[in-house]
Amino acid sequence: MAEEIINRVANSKLVTIDLEDYYPEGVRYVFDIKDWLFEGLVLREKAFRQHVKDYDWSQHKGQYVALTCSSEAIIPAWAFMLLSLELQPYTSKTIIGDLESLETSIYQDLINTLDVSVFKDKPVIVKGCSNKPVPTNASIMLANKLQPVASSIMYGEACSSVPLFKRK
Repeated sequence: MAEEIINRVANSKLVTIDLEDYYPEGVRYVFDIKDWLFEGLVLREKAFRQHVKDYDWSQHKGQYVALTCSSEAIIPAWAFMLLSLELQPYTSKTIIGDLESLETSIYQDLINTLDVSVFKDKPVIVKGCSNKPVPTNASIMLANKLQPVASSIMYGEACSSVPLFKRK
């Protein structure tokens, strides 16, 4: 007589959180101001302001934008502030940095508003692999938010998780 196979993972209190499930849709765009600089290196205020005035900011509606300068130029803070003020009515989020910094900032906002009370006294697995660009920092932020409420925190998959924290 064959033994019945019992799925102990399905019958446990174990809760899996997949950060990919929280990934907000929307275009990610790197806005490089290098081409708005004189010879790619010098910010001339009058010419820069003219580029700002002539640019169609509405094309970034609903996008997540990372402002950057890929040249060795030293950009004054006011220049990025000016760009962010122009983008503000259209974008979902604007930061200074690269795409990874942008994703980290997006996830920081999401995790800050996440209600973790549903994970109180439960063992939690933070799913490891994802098909979307979930930043590693998001796992750290989530683990720190879960630690005060979860009974344990693991990383990976239910069948092969790495234990990280267990409340004493």
